[in-house]
Amino acid sequence: MTIAHSTPARTVRIGLIGAGGIAGAHVAGYLRNPETVTFAAVADPVRESAEARAGDSGAQIFADYATMLAEADIDAVDICLPHHLHKDAIVAAARAGKHILCEKPLCLSPEEAAEVTAAVQESGVTLMCAHNQLFLPAVAKAKELIESGVLGRVYEVRTTDSFFNDFDPSNMGWRAHAATSGGGELIDTGYHPTYLLLHLAGGSPVEVTAMLATHRLSFMEGEDSATVLVRFDNGVIGTIVTSWAYQPADGTERFSAVGELGSLTSDGTTLSYRRRGDAEPTTLDLEPVHEFGAEIEHFARSILDGTRPLHTEKEGIEVLGIILGAYESARTRTIAPVGSLVSA
Repeated sequence: MTIAHSTPARTVRIGLIGAGGIAGAHVAGYLRNPETVTFAAVADPVRESAEARAGDSGAQIFADYATMLAEADIDAVDICLPHHLHKDAIVAAARAGKHILCEKPLCLSPEEAAEVTAAVQESGVTLMCAHNQLFLPAVAKAKELIESGVLGRVYEVRTTDSFFNDFDPSNMGWRAHAATSGGGELIDTGYHPTYLLLHLAGGSPVEVTAMLATHRLSFMEGEDSATVLVRFDNGVIGTIVTSWAYQPADGTERFSAVGELGSLTSDGTTLSYRRRGDAEPTTLDLEPVHEFGAEIEHFARSILDGTRPLHTEKEGIEVLGIILGAYESARTRTIAPVGSLVSA
């Protein structure tokens, strides 16, 4: 009798760039996807940090990512660096022919966005923005409902991401300085409700206006809170509320959408929708997922199957366009266009 032996599926060999705090969530995502991911290398100038992230995975350790790109047997990189270092790492990885997963924000300026776009297009690699909240079941289901026409034409979308942040001058580090963070809270935590807004609105941002505030964290250079209005090319109006200064009021939605036929709302875990004329909303039971595990799986499958990730450099640059437009609007007290960046 002949026994058939199955051939193990190829995995994506990932090299982690940066072993700081968020890298821990990414490594947890690798470990949840052994069928598609091999944690092959980690680069960080602090060897103890790199060793801690590598654990017993067998990942090679490098002091810098340039050496890792040149010497490690990897297919892709996962960039978990401070904001101001993202662009250089993306460009280096693309030129080395490695696929790229990059933490938010993608980059910090129109000039950097142009460099990222050119490097990715010239190399032909896949770049995916690590927009982890897109993999929340409530978000995926809301997107499905919107695209199926349950709400009809969508009028407005709202997103909220606020919490009481215990940063102080001793623990805020590079985030306290605009040169390294790119701004304040809006380009950090505020990046999440911005990409979520973009995802649910389903169009490209056209113009933006914003009010920024520093309510509590007065030692940081940028804002600790922001309220942003965005107009999209499909007519949707979006609202973003985000802050490190306070916990939102009870009942505040994580996201909501209203349209010609009804509305939907979510606290990030549950999701309910009501069409006009319904006596009661329909509330959906959703199985929880490990969002970083789902994010890593999506990245790996995009590479293995040759498919487009949910958010590539295109969406990353559109998100950046909204945020930079918001900063320009707050500075000039005007409505700022975002088209010049997103069409670059």
